[in-house]
Amino acid sequence: MIRLRLVIAAIAVVLLAAGMTQVGAQQPSSVDPNASAVQEQQLLQQLNRIQGLGSIPDTRSYVIEQPMGRVWRQFHEVWLRWIGGGIIFGVVALMTMFFLIRGRVRIAGGLSGRTVVRFTSFERFTHWMTATSFVILAVTGLNITFGKELVLPLIGAAAFSRWSIMAKYAHDFSSFPFVFGVATLFVMWIKDNFPTAADIQWFKDGGGMIGDKHVPAWKFNGGQKLQFWLACLCTIAAAGSGLFLLFPFYLTNIFGMQIAQGIHALTAVGFVGLILAHIYIGSVGMEGGFHAMATGEVDLNWIKQHHSLWLEQEFGQGRTAPPPAGATTRPAS
Repeated sequence: MIRLRLVIAAIAVVLLAAGMTQVGAQQPSSVDPNASAVQEQQLLQQLNRIQGLGSIPDTRSYVIEQPMGRVWRQFHEVWLRWIGGGIIFGVVALMTMFFLIRGRVRIAGGLSGRTVVRFTSFERFTHWMTATSFVILAVTGLNITFGKELVLPLIGAAAFSRWSIMAKYAHDFSSFPFVFGVATLFVMWIKDNFPTAADIQWFKDGGGMIGDKHVPAWKFNGGQKLQFWLACLCTIAAAGSGLFLLFPFYLTNIFGMQIAQGIHALTAVGFVGLILAHIYIGSVGMEGGFHAMATGEVDLNWIKQHHSLWLEQEFGQGRTAPPPAGATTRPAS
């Protein structure tokens, strides 16, 4: 019996030793934890996103990492600030230099004391509604790009958080009257904004802004027509891309959202630069120009100097009576 037990134990030891030898032969001499792992950089180079699995119905939440997000962050945090700041600062600097060199464009013949109706009450109401909405959109939109650097250090984190939340809602809701206003102005003014031969000559002569030459123009000159079409195109681009941002992920995926945000931001800063130039020319840059939208009426000598073709048309159609013979003028204030 003892011998049988010894034989069984010896067989067990032999089998155990053989099994350990076989297992040892299957294991590598050294273990490399990264040998079969896929490197993150390899995934970033081969895939446009890294996506896992989930249990909720919205599969967009399964995206773990999207490499294009790094490009978007670089654009939003660095490039956009340089581009936007460059456009806005460049326009302000250019207008300032132009004012210091050229000065204000004066009414050559002085004020006549007689006015001509240029814009109706409805046109002016629509213009100022659109302008007010644009100012709100510009201030609240620029807060997204420049707020953390310019506003946050001045008012503190808590106040900046409250301000940014209010700015977000103000931006969203102001977009509706703005788009409505631009669409209404487009319908009212499109017939007067088609290019003509007079516009080509207007650009050749510098629009009367360079030198003292009076350039004939219709109701809107070449520069105003260019601004009109640029403003319409900017509105289409801003409103179209804004819909993707106003209703995030309903119309596109995260890559589409990044593209929409880029288009919206670049359009917006360009739009701000365009309107800054418009504000300058319509206020301090040109004597008598602001009255067109303030009261709807402009001085007769002003309209003769800047829109003589349109004034002759108004005379011919009887909408404006010609000045009486021997009419005098008084010096511009």
